[in-house]
Amino acid sequence: MDDLPPDLADSERLLERARAGDARALDRLLAEHRPYLLRLVELRLGPRLRARVDPSDVVQEAQLEAARRMRDYLRDAPLPFRLWLRQLVQDRLVMLYRRHVGAARRDAGREVALPDHSSLLLAQQLAAPGASPGVEAEQRELAQRVREAVDRLPDADREVLLLRTFEGLSFEEVGCLLQIQPAAVRKRHGRALLRLAQLLAPGGPAEAQP
Repeated sequence: MDDLPPDLADSERLLERARAGDARALDRLLAEHRPYLLRLVELRLGPRLRARVDPSDVVQEAQLEAARRMRDYLRDAPLPFRLWLRQLVQDRLVMLYRRHVGAARRDAGREVALPDHSSLLLAQQLAAPGASPGVEAEQRELAQRVREAVDRLPDADREVLLLRTFEGLSFEEVGCLLQIQPAAVRKRHGRALLRLAQLLAPGGPAEAQP
């Protein structure tokens, strides 16, 4: 949510150079996407796995896999490059959950670790009560309220909020992942924000209705 995504035009130029066999272009591509992938892992690495796995190691292993499979990707390009890297990371996380926790794909997908700073920015965006706390204790409390409210959202609303607001993907990228039109993503994201605001409001519902 805090890092700017790699410039798409620059990424396309680097991909063309990689197709021409420029190894340095591939190295630069992976380096430019590393901050996003690290943010993704830190978000999706739940508490049961966090004590056993280093997020940097997950990213490094996924990028090594990307380097090994780069020729196939450049030939077929089934997804935009950033989303392809994201899929490699997601596959790695599912494998780690199964190995260390025994969780199914859906269970692993429910475990997230929303960062305090992003949670506070979201609360301020929604104008939630106390959205500009002045002391650290109040900030931690508000961030925790946001995390609890996000966890109570219906799965579809929760996922689009994570993809768009916390991962920072564009509406077009989210639509590609969810296989729906960007306009539908905008509508679903707006609905998720509305339900989250209702949960954060004084006397809000115990949980959002699907």
